[in-house]
Amino acid sequence: MKFRWDKKYLYWGLTAFLVLISCIGVVYFLYNGSILKSNIKRIISVCMPLIDGLVIAYLLAPLVNLLEKKLLYPLYQKLDIKITPRVTRRTRFISILVTFIIVIFMLYNFIQFVVPQIYNSIVSIGAQLPTYIANISVALDEFFHHNPKMEGYVSELFNRFSNLNENLLSNLNEIIRTFSQSVISIFRELLNLVIGFVISIYLLFSKEKFLAQAKKIIYACFERSTANNLISDFRMINRTFGGFISGKILDSLIIGIICYFCINLIGIPYPLLISVIVGVTNVIPYFGPFIGAIPSAILVLMVDPLACLYFVIFIFILQQFDGNILGPKILGDSIGISAFWIIFSVTVFGGLLGVLGMVIGVPLFAVIYNLINRHVRKRLKRRGLPVETESYKDLIKMDDHNVIITESSTNSGSSTK
Repeated sequence: MKFRWDKKYLYWGLTAFLVLISCIGVVYFLYNGSILKSNIKRIISVCMPLIDGLVIAYLLAPLVNLLEKKLLYPLYQKLDIKITPRVTRRTRFISILVTFIIVIFMLYNFIQFVVPQIYNSIVSIGAQLPTYIANISVALDEFFHHNPKMEGYVSELFNRFSNLNENLLSNLNEIIRTFSQSVISIFRELLNLVIGFVISIYLLFSKEKFLAQAKKIIYACFERSTANNLISDFRMINRTFGGFISGKILDSLIIGIICYFCINLIGIPYPLLISVIVGVTNVIPYFGPFIGAIPSAILVLMVDPLACLYFVIFIFILQQFDGNILGPKILGDSIGISAFWIIFSVTVFGGLLGVLGMVIGVPLFAVIYNLINRHVRKRLKRRGLPVETESYKDLIKMDDHNVIITESSTNSGSSTK
């Protein structure tokens, strides 16, 4: 008797097997989460040079494309040079070389001009710290003289701090060991970064080939419609992340430069150090300006309280300019989510992934939001329902003919579609 396969039972068996495997995986994760987490960290640590190379190549690819499409190939057309595979390879090599020369030149100038001034500012702060503390002590004595209740609260805080200080002294060996491990990890990260630069050169040189191989694998593994949707989704992810990251870096650089010249003009102390802090933290959406302004304001307050007031007013004006004029001009509609979802994504991903989550949380949530929105719109169209959100604002119910019943139509005894 010939055995006949029944696809229905085969699908049922495969579904039951996958459910069983998923249950086993969940139970294993619950009881061995720490082991799994340490293994994931080990894998990420091993792959870190490759991850650095991918990130560097992704960030530098727009500049390489710009040099090729806007400079070199138009130049070849004017000179009537025939585009051959050899010319294409040579063009890619020149573009990558010029890109890395620009990046190294910018890093060199930053290290040569900016870092020494930041170092001098920090040294100056350390040298003037006793004077700042004395000024703060005088101001606090005068404040406590008029507010005796606050003195008790502050004394309690100082007692807690002294207990913390004793605990730090008792664990001095542990602190030294942790510091040594941190130094070693910094050198390891620098080595990974150097290897990542080398990997990024190979990735940039053959990026079209790698993308073509990835597309070939997608079409080999999925149906044509599914593969088309996947490629469309990946293109959307690339637009969202690429547009946001490059735009935010440019936006933060402009904000840092404006901040430097303006606070220099106002006469606020340590202008370069404060501008670097404001510019770097501005990469974090929404909360970045506050994160950078608070330590900077405290630093200015120790030197000159009146200058601190001017600085706070200036930062408020600067961030209004960035949020309403400069930011939308540079970023455009690369995110496509409201301010509420920006706050939500920064809060949630910042809590999950720390500073990295605060930086990439917005484009990551924008990708998730757009994917869900695309799926919802597709299903609504398939059912013949309206896709605009405005159509559902006053909806009470929907009848069998997909006619939307609203409160106004109920009161008037009519239906609107």
